[in-house]
Amino acid sequence: MNHKNNFQISKMSRHLKHLSVIVFSLILGSCTNQDTTTPASIDSSISKIEVLDFHSTHRCMTCNAIEANTKYTLNTYFSNELKDDKITFKVINIDEEENESIAEKFEASGTSLILNVINKGKETQINLTDFAFMKGNDKEAFSTELKAKIDSELKNL
Repeated sequence: MNHKNNFQISKMSRHLKHLSVIVFSLILGSCTNQDTTTPASIDSSISKIEVLDFHSTHRCMTCNAIEANTKYTLNTYFSNELKDDKITFKVINIDEEENESIAEKFEASGTSLILNVINKGKETQINLTDFAFMKGNDKEAFSTELKAKIDSELKNL
């Protein structure tokens, strides 16, 4: 009986450690990725919106929902813009070595949703991470708000 209790306590301890890591990652990701705009220069003939969904290898339910709801919104409301490369969508695992430089560029340290608006070669980053976590598990609310944000930026291109 004592062995069984020790096993249950050990199992519960592992679950708490795992949960603590997830909560810490979410807090760190949300706190370090505040809304910022960082102009940069690219080819001045380029005007488009890059939708960037950064994530780590181990993802929670909300992180997966953010990706699914972003895809849904883009495919439902912006299919023509996707075909014309006016909007692009990239899912980027920050834990993979080949994605290190793009994660650094956009200061993504965990799950992050970024609009990189390129207007005549000038980049402006709009960090939607806080919005994404708040609305991520509500497909309709997420989609409505993301659509409005993208529509607003498309008007400025």
